[in-house]
Amino acid sequence: MGIIKVENIRVFANHGCLTEETKIGSDYRVDLEVKANLQPSAKSDLLSDTVDYVFLNRIVREEMKRPTHLLETVAKRILVRILNESEMVNKVTVAISKLNPPIGGDVEMVTIKMTEKRKKQK
Repeated sequence: MGIIKVENIRVFANHGCLTEETKIGSDYRVDLEVKANLQPSAKSDLLSDTVDYVFLNRIVREEMKRPTHLLETVAKRILVRILNESEMVNKVTVAISKLNPPIGGDVEMVTIKMTEKRKKQK
């Protein structure tokens, strides 16, 4: 097993429960951690034998473009898509941070973190 991390993906998006949040938008930070068998690619030196981080970044950007009320919802979409679209991924963790959230205080960010594992085949 090995780990691929794509960290500090910066995205501007329109998530939130307040009407103003979805109109104005906010800055977000997304961090991904993917567990996969990296031994085949270590031996072959072929991109097709690993999880392409360009693919991971694309999924994050596409799902962050779709407005939602809750970060948990967009995180779940990211997790499901990665597991559905890459059979090499065994486990994925995503952390989504809303920078400077409008919560009535001096708060740098609010972060939610979720993990999904590939379901075992029968």
